[in-house]
Amino acid sequence: MSLTQLPPSELEHLKLTKVSQDALAKAHSTYTDLNPSSLQAHQSARQYQPGGNTRTVLHANPFPITFASGNGCTLTSLDGHTYTDFLGEYTAGIYGHNNPAIRAAIHEALDRGWNFGGNNMYEKELAKLICERFTPTMELVRFTNSGTEANMMAVATAMAWTGRTKILVFRGGYHGASLSFRNPPEGSATKSVNLPHEWVVGTYNDIARTEEVLSALPPKSLAVILVEPMLGNAGAIPGSLSFLQFLRSYASSHDALLIFDEVMTSRLSYHGLGHKLGIRPDLITLGKWVGGGMSFGAFGGRRDIMEMYDPSKSGGLAHAGTFNNNVISMAAGCAGCKVLNEETTNRLNDLGERLKKMVTNVIEKHLYGDVSPTNGADGGSLKGNVTSLQRSENASKRSLIPKHSHNLFDLALDTTTDLTPAPDHTTMNGTTNATGNGTFSHSQHHQLSNGTTTKPPMYISGIGSILAINFPPSSPHLQSLFYHHMLSKNIYLAERGFIALNIELGMEEVEKFMEATGEFVEKYRSVILEC
Repeated sequence: MSLTQLPPSELEHLKLTKVSQDALAKAHSTYTDLNPSSLQAHQSARQYQPGGNTRTVLHANPFPITFASGNGCTLTSLDGHTYTDFLGEYTAGIYGHNNPAIRAAIHEALDRGWNFGGNNMYEKELAKLICERFTPTMELVRFTNSGTEANMMAVATAMAWTGRTKILVFRGGYHGASLSFRNPPEGSATKSVNLPHEWVVGTYNDIARTEEVLSALPPKSLAVILVEPMLGNAGAIPGSLSFLQFLRSYASSHDALLIFDEVMTSRLSYHGLGHKLGIRPDLITLGKWVGGGMSFGAFGGRRDIMEMYDPSKSGGLAHAGTFNNNVISMAAGCAGCKVLNEETTNRLNDLGERLKKMVTNVIEKHLYGDVSPTNGADGGSLKGNVTSLQRSENASKRSLIPKHSHNLFDLALDTTTDLTPAPDHTTMNGTTNATGNGTFSHSQHHQLSNGTTTKPPMYISGIGSILAINFPPSSPHLQSLFYHHMLSKNIYLAERGFIALNIELGMEEVEKFMEATGEFVEKYRSVILEC
C-alpha cells in the first residue's frame, strides 16, 4: 500500500511521527554544537570504558553532559553551561551541591584520619539517628555501601530467617544493579546481571494477578516479598494502599517477610513512606541520602531478625564490608540527617506537590485548552491539526486498553493512591487502631468537552519530591525531545523524565520548570495528542 492509499488518520500519524523524529535530530545537532567539551570528554572516555560509561543510567543520546562543578541547586558543565538541577542524583543528592553542614562534617572527619580498621565515633550516632527517625520499623540497623547492597543483604537475611528460597518481586521494580526487574529475565537466552535467586515476578498494583502468581507456588516456599512503596525507576508509580496492605497481610499469614525498599521513598515523609501509609514491614532498606549523599546504604527492622547479626552470639550471620562504617559516609550521614529535619522534609515534599499540580495544569491547558497547535519544527502551524473529533477518536482507542495491562505507562495512569496520615499504632500484620482523615489522590485522567474521559498522552506522576514526566512507550522520540527541550532551557533532569528535588530549590525554580514544560507542550501539541 502506498502512502496515498493510507487512511487519513494513519497518514497523519506518520506525518507527526516524522515531525518528532526530525525535531529530535535537530535537537541532537544543536546539542552537539553547544557541547564540544563534553563530546571530547565522551570520546576520550570511550578509549578506556565501554561506551565511555561506568554507570549505565547516565548515558544519554547523542552523548552525556560532563559536569565540572555544582553549587546550590545548579550544575555547570565543561562547556560552561549552568543548569538548574532537577535530577538530584536520582534522589541521593537531596541536599543540593556543597551543603555547608555536610562539607564541614567531612572536613572534620578527614582531619582526624580515615581507614581505622576499627569502630569510629560517628557510626553509633548515625545508627541512633536512623533508628529514631524510622521508628517503629527500624529497631536495629546495619550499614552497607549502597542501596543495592542493602537490598541484597535484606533479601539474604529474609532467606536465612525463613529457610526458604522464593522471592516475590514486581515487574517494573528496581532494587539495584543486580536486582532489576524493569525487563524481567524470561528464558535462558535473555542476558541479565541479576543475582541467580528464585525470583517470582508479579504485577505491581494488581492484587488479582499477584494472588495468581502466589497460588502457583509450592506451600511454605515464599521467603520474602520485596517491594517499593512507589516504583521509582519505572516512572514514579505510587503503590495503591490496598495493594501494599494485601502484601503485608499475605506475608504475615504465610510466615514470609515483607521488605520495603525505601532507598528512594524514605525521603517522601520524615519517617518514610511506609510509615505514612500506616504499614509496617519486617525489614526496610535505605540509600545514599541517609549517608549525606555519600556511598551508603542500610538495612534493618525487627529486633529478633536483626539480632542474627550479633557477633557476640554464636551461630549467627556474618556481615563483612571494609567501608560499612567509613568515616566520611558516617560523618556526612550524621550531618545530613540533621539538615533534613522534619520541617525541611515537609517543605521539600510540599514543593514537589506544588510542582506536580502546576505541571499537570499547564499540560492540560496546552493539550486540551484553546491553544493553537504547532508542528514543533519552527513554531509554524501544522496542516491537518488534531480536531476535537480526532481527540475523541484517540480517546476511544486508548479506552480499549485492557484493564490489567502489563504496560507500566497504563499502570501509572490507572493508579489511585490514598496516603493517610500515620496511625497511632501499626501492628506487625498491617492493621491499625487509628485512622487518618487526609488523602492524597494520584489520578491521571482528563475529561474532554464532549464528556469522554481519556488517558493523557503526557503526564507527571509521583509523590512529593520524587516525580516523573511520562509519555507512552510507543513515543520514545517525545521523551528524548522533552529532555533536550529542557536542557535548552538550562534545566537538567533524567532523559527518561525522572525528577528528584533537592532542598536548594524554591518556587522560582519550580515556576521555571513549569514554564519550560508549557512551552514544550504548546510547541509539540499535535504530535503529543497523536501518540
